[in-house]
Amino acid sequence: MLGWSATELAEYIGASPATVKRYELQAGIPAAKAVILHSIQSKFEEAGIEFTGDPLKNPGVILHLK
Repeated sequence: MLGWSATELAEYIGASPATVKRYELQAGIPAAKAVILHSIQSKFEEAGIEFTGDPLKNPGVILHLK
């Protein structure tokens, strides 16, 4: 939705590109450190993404264009 690469997201959140790529390959909520997942969520929200629904049953996102 944002057109970011794994490398760009990694730079934005202070993680390695390998970490982000590993999370991308996992189905569902990634097995990850909560602080990293929170950083990803926060960065996406700052960029205009709103998370909707229950992440386990009915996940979704909305992009609010700025």
